[in-house]
Amino acid sequence: MIKIGVLFGRESTFPPALVERINAMQLPEITAEFVHVGGVKMAEPCPYAVIVDRISHDVPFYRSYLKNAVLTGTQLINNPFWWSADDKFFNYALAAKLGVAVPRTVLLPHKQYPRDITAGSLRNLEFPLDWKSIFDYVKFPAFLKPHDGGGWRDVYCVHNPEEFFCAYDQTRDLCMTLQAAVHFNEYFRCYVVGQQDVHIMAYDPRRPHAERYILEPQIYPDGLLERVEKDALTLCRALGYDLNTVEFAVEDGTPYAIDFMNPAPDADVHSVGQHNFDWIVEKVAHLAVHKAQNPQPIDLRWSKFLGA
Repeated sequence: MIKIGVLFGRESTFPPALVERINAMQLPEITAEFVHVGGVKMAEPCPYAVIVDRISHDVPFYRSYLKNAVLTGTQLINNPFWWSADDKFFNYALAAKLGVAVPRTVLLPHKQYPRDITAGSLRNLEFPLDWKSIFDYVKFPAFLKPHDGGGWRDVYCVHNPEEFFCAYDQTRDLCMTLQAAVHFNEYFRCYVVGQQDVHIMAYDPRRPHAERYILEPQIYPDGLLERVEKDALTLCRALGYDLNTVEFAVEDGTPYAIDFMNPAPDADVHSVGQHNFDWIVEKVAHLAVHKAQNPQPIDLRWSKFLGA
């Protein structure tokens, strides 16, 4: 029997719905279940042909377990090696190289460093920074946000240097980016599954969290949704993510990619709505089954772990 496992945390709707949908296909050789794991012996085969990972970014034990599973032939959604190495500032730079519109963004040094880091450790760092040059490039208003964060944690909207420095002083030892604000009329959050299926959802990050997905029908300018779909696929194919959400803020008809490092995206029925929930459950179920039925050979070289 080929087993598909779902690894998750506090989610209560998507994981059981995914397991139920896969098992409802009644494929004689495939079954789905919640992952069960204890102490992990090195290089021993993993019992799962495919694992859908929803939580390892928060639990280092799970992340190391998944890397070991890859070595023994398990197919992962998403690749734990690349997910570990990725960050949002790299994403922005990659998007710019690919011709996808992104807001002007600058990577900033940490405000504070871990205890064992001294002035001698930072002898390559310019001091003081040329803040005027940075502000002239990004311009205000802008968003100060972690270079690899998520869930809108530690995000500050700043309108001038005074507000910036007040926010920057609160960022502890986080590595931050300063990014130009986009004055948007439309905003989209797009599910991308298997680097080929895109589901565009109207979204408004200014609303309370539980009300951000706009479920009412909307009318958009000709060609806008096609551009959003194309750019979402371009980004996910370049990054190698099989499951991701890509967010776009649209200003003067141009969709700017704002956030596209979400390899365990929100899929709770209570926030995304029933229609969007049904779509993501169906697509991920079929992707997991496809990977179980069509396993890719494992090449034990680091470059291969990073994806295509």
